[in-house]
Amino acid sequence: MKRSFSLLELILIILLLSICYYSFFIKIDKNNLEDAANRIVLYLKQTRYQALVDSKEAYDNKLWHKKRWTFKFFRCKQSIGGIYYIIYSDENMKGHPNIDEAISDPLTNKKIYSSNSCETNSNTSKYVLLTKEYGISDVNISCNMTSSLGQISFGNDGKVYSKLSNYENQENKYEIKQRCKIELKSEEGREIGIIIEPKSGYTYIE
Repeated sequence: MKRSFSLLELILIILLLSICYYSFFIKIDKNNLEDAANRIVLYLKQTRYQALVDSKEAYDNKLWHKKRWTFKFFRCKQSIGGIYYIIYSDENMKGHPNIDEAISDPLTNKKIYSSNSCETNSNTSKYVLLTKEYGISDVNISCNMTSSLGQISFGNDGKVYSKLSNYENQENKYEIKQRCKIELKSEEGREIGIIIEPKSGYTYIE
């Protein structure tokens, strides 16, 4: 009888430890997901503000709209895996952002930038590495018009664009007309949504 009771106690202890362990990691996952979303909302607001104060409009350049301030998601190279993002203005209009075109985090003065090697250094923010820092496994943008993970670009008039045209005099093309949702998914399958309103660019967590 004593041996049965001890075995039952052992089973209960293992069960309680399993519940605590599971709850602990669910909490970490939830916090990481919320932290990632809050950081993206903050950076999207910074991108929008930068677009308002740093207009790229230039009538002597019919492709000026390609320089609009943009928040864009990328995949790390296949051998590494993962997702990261960059905030930049494509000054050379080549479509491949470099660190000199990236904006800096106003608090750390580090560039909001990474390459597809997805490694940080003393000049770049670690927060852009969504998978490595926050365990984000996927990103889905409801208004995505690109062939990649997607991007959000802002005009100096507050309008929001899901893509920047490669053609002349198409500065108004790809403006979002409806609410756009950025959905982050964690490696554990949890999800959180970030909403971007059309026209105003107002951004918040769903």
